[in-house]
Amino acid sequence: MALEFHRVDFQYSRKAPLFTGLDLRIDNPATVLLGPNGAGKSTLMALAASQASPHRGLVTWRGVNPAAGGGDRAAYRRAVAWLPQRITPVPGLNVREQVAYCGWLKGMSRTAAWQASARALARVGLSGLADRAGHQLSGGQLRRMGIAGCLAHHSELILMDEPTAGLDPAQRSVFRSLVEELTGEVSIVVSTHQTEELAGTYRHVVVLDRGRVRFQGATEEFHALAVADRVPGGGDGTPSAEAAYARLIERET
Repeated sequence: MALEFHRVDFQYSRKAPLFTGLDLRIDNPATVLLGPNGAGKSTLMALAASQASPHRGLVTWRGVNPAAGGGDRAAYRRAVAWLPQRITPVPGLNVREQVAYCGWLKGMSRTAAWQASARALARVGLSGLADRAGHQLSGGQLRRMGIAGCLAHHSELILMDEPTAGLDPAQRSVFRSLVEELTGEVSIVVSTHQTEELAGTYRHVVVLDRGRVRFQGATEEFHALAVADRVPGGGDGTPSAEAAYARLIERET
């Protein structure tokens, strides 16, 4: 199963092109997308979620093109779930209702969505908060509720934009554990600025800078950049992912 960008051109009005002829294939179950501010990460995720459309080129998931017309757009959106950085609960709905609503929006019947919501909440460890109002959840709980909404309609690919932004260390740890647990059941692409614990959470790294792919490969290959350049690692002798990332971006400035 692969998310593919074929010769994609995209630009915002009155601005320089952000992507020109972008080719990228992501076929790993757990991929992290790294890059500085303005690199194009959020735009790439919006294109992958079909929330934005390329001016030229194609974005496909398992060969399905959401711009093809017919039922392809609906099929694409059922398979590809989008978790934005800021999750805003629907006023008046409790947690289980929020998750069921996500399933209903993706074409499930009310009964099927309601049944699926219970299973999805159990999957992310929120069954005990099913009756709580959505606006009463913490930041970490909101992220998990959002993931439950993605799982309710059996998505195949979950896109997450800066999902750990604003979370404290304990919340980030819970989130990373959930991502690791879900790997293998669904494919996950996460955009982030944070490089810590990449090896334990993600298997594949894509580095984006100024609309261009600077690196794509296994997490071990990414860490090896620090070794190749003799960049100091952590206190335990492990090469620093942050140092490898900084060195990679520095090469292209």
